[in-house]
Amino acid sequence: MAHSASPDSLAGQARRLYTEELVKGLVALVQAAIDGARTLLDKPSEHGAFQRRRDLVQGLMTGAQAWHRSIVSGLRHALLHGISATRPGDLPPPGRAREAMTLVPDDTIELEIVTSRLALAIMDRASWEFADLRSRVAHLEGRAELEPHDMLRAHVLARVVFDAWRDAGLTLAGWREIQPILHDEFALLVEEAYHETNRWLVEHKVLPEVDLRPFIRRSRTHPRAQLGWQVGTGFAGGRDEGFSGGMGGMGDGSEHHATGSYGAPTSGAFSGWVGGGGSGGGSGGGRGGVGDETRMMTRAAPLARSREHAEAVLGRLNRLIGRHVPEFAVSTRPGGLVRAPVALSPGLARAIDTAQLGIRQRLTPTTRHGEPLITAPVMLEELHQRKQILKKAAASPEERATIEIVALLFQSILTEDRIPPSVRVWFARLQMPVLRVAVSEPDFFATIDHPARRLIDRMGACVMGFDSGGGNVGDALEREIKRVVQVVEAYPDTGRRVFQTVLIEFEKFLEHYFSTANEATKRGVSLAQQVEQRETLAIQYTIELRRMLNEVPVQEGVRQFLFHVWADVLATTAVRFSAQGERTKVMKRAAADLIWSASAKVTREERAEVIRRLPLLLKSLREGMTSAGMDADKQDEHIQQLNNSLAAAFTAKAAVIPDDRLRELMERLETLEELLPEAADVDIDESMVLDLSGHQSAELEVVLDGGSMPTPAMLAWARELQVGSWYMLDRGGRSEAVQLAWHGLRKQLSLFVTAHGRCVLFQQHRLASYLQAGLLLPAQDEALTVRATRSALAKLDVDASRLLS
Repeated sequence: MAHSASPDSLAGQARRLYTEELVKGLVALVQAAIDGARTLLDKPSEHGAFQRRRDLVQGLMTGAQAWHRSIVSGLRHALLHGISATRPGDLPPPGRAREAMTLVPDDTIELEIVTSRLALAIMDRASWEFADLRSRVAHLEGRAELEPHDMLRAHVLARVVFDAWRDAGLTLAGWREIQPILHDEFALLVEEAYHETNRWLVEHKVLPEVDLRPFIRRSRTHPRAQLGWQVGTGFAGGRDEGFSGGMGGMGDGSEHHATGSYGAPTSGAFSGWVGGGGSGGGSGGGRGGVGDETRMMTRAAPLARSREHAEAVLGRLNRLIGRHVPEFAVSTRPGGLVRAPVALSPGLARAIDTAQLGIRQRLTPTTRHGEPLITAPVMLEELHQRKQILKKAAASPEERATIEIVALLFQSILTEDRIPPSVRVWFARLQMPVLRVAVSEPDFFATIDHPARRLIDRMGACVMGFDSGGGNVGDALEREIKRVVQVVEAYPDTGRRVFQTVLIEFEKFLEHYFSTANEATKRGVSLAQQVEQRETLAIQYTIELRRMLNEVPVQEGVRQFLFHVWADVLATTAVRFSAQGERTKVMKRAAADLIWSASAKVTREERAEVIRRLPLLLKSLREGMTSAGMDADKQDEHIQQLNNSLAAAFTAKAAVIPDDRLRELMERLETLEELLPEAADVDIDESMVLDLSGHQSAELEVVLDGGSMPTPAMLAWARELQVGSWYMLDRGGRSEAVQLAWHGLRKQLSLFVTAHGRCVLFQQHRLASYLQAGLLLPAQDEALTVRATRSALAKLDVDASRLLS
């Protein structure tokens, strides 16, 4: 049995409610899979891919009903009897499968990988909700932790789903074709189910002090009035007769209302199970979203939340290991006690050296027809064999446990789809150096700031946005990752120092890589640097012009023209022709002539001189405004305002500027750059940026709208984004992956580049607004090593005895 709670207990009702929520969403989920498969089929592809997609669509059209029915049946069986009794052919726990030391079929490994990835994708999104639900259910049942095969765990659902897929006659190749769609759909569905169950438990006063997290529900109304694969079946609204029947009559008399919308009211399957509350009061219809921006603003600061999550994962790992290997216990609390560094036992040190040499010889990057010959299964098999040898050489339980945990971490990393095959082998070769440092420096498991972890996370963040099926990481980046790994291998006895050194070197490499070595980004970075230089100069010129004219009686119209228009003209000209170029000097003289012309002219000779200079002055003014990207209508508007100022000067209504003050002013204009404030003291915020729209071009898109006033936490987040990391940008009706390629001075401007080379420039406040609104989201919800640690925890939850085996 997966749990010991009686059917009438709150814990039992919570599991039933969770299952009901899953069943409600299955109809739309299956339809989304069909639609996704059809969309893939419509896309241009190679002949082999086209055949796989065609077979998938045909298989889904004939097998969708069976898949749906089998999932519902599997959930019912898991609810009543537990997952261990679902079918005799299930795989044994991962640890015990290896104890027999027999060859495991490739198909079995692939199936385990598929279900593990689905479970991991679900927990990526739903981990917070699950943590709360796990606490509440464990509290109800008076236990410290849910059982390994409790049906509330994601891996149980993943096994049910994929077993149902195979039972419906669908193929592993077909699953892989739409794996991203299935991962997203099941993750969203499970998150909703966890949330509804948490809400119902809170209403029943179960650990109400564990806050019910803000939750944005999907609004998913399908365009079809009736789902195509349901026509002529008895599954409208997600009902399955075999599921609601045979449950002790608890669901008798329920009527299901067919619907074409995801999560609309359906009273069947489980209604009446939860005492007096149906599905928990409102878990059915009305699933409109409040907006991602509200969610982002009401939760904790993203940086703090991410760190707390990572520390919680490490803390749980250490508690689990400490129960089985007491000597291993370390603290993840700041200032907590950490075991002192220890020396490797001589036998293990020799075994690691031998394993490292063998891995370097065995895992050497080679290709055939552009495809790597060293595939993930080959790497995993090689590392698994080395692990068994290392465990035999270990001299203590702590060393054996460390070997197992590091092996589990790298198993997760090497099965990560988003790491391109061309660099995956270099991650594999880091396992022995990481093992050496993990054994000798126990705080590797106690802190997320260990340089070995940070190096893996940093390299992973830079490459995980590329298409693993064929995305080009870039020769320069791949060479740098290779160099980093080889340096780490070359200095095995230096511990964390070598990791810290190469991490610093990798960060410095990234600073120059996107501006000089990456063909897709260097043009965009160059444009962004010009934008920053222009905006910084424009602000500097504005500040100094204000100082210069502070006590000079210049008409307000001329003053505003100089501050808001001519400062930008001077900056643009200085960027293009240098600050001391002849063209820039012409623009400075035009500013001096304008100030002189707009002062009071009381004599006939002065007026005649103004009339003589005016055509050349107007020509210079128009040329300057044109060079700054101003359109003709706007130029005419400014010229008309200046004409009014000059007319006032002719009628002697303007103030007189003394000759000596005018000469001093002209001299200061000539040497303006020497007087400018330091660039580091200039803030490029939206109140001072003149008009970034002037920088729009076919090669550079400047983001000028979207989002609202960001909070301080969001501004802090925007400043902490790391160059090289990948994000999902939702803009202009499309969502696409972008990589942060450049931060400007004090990170006030940031440039993102798509895989196709399109450049998108953000000012800091606008970037924070997009983060706050959920329009720009990290492609990784958590660091690579944190994800790998959670994956290791999931396996140890199932079989912790592998730590000492």
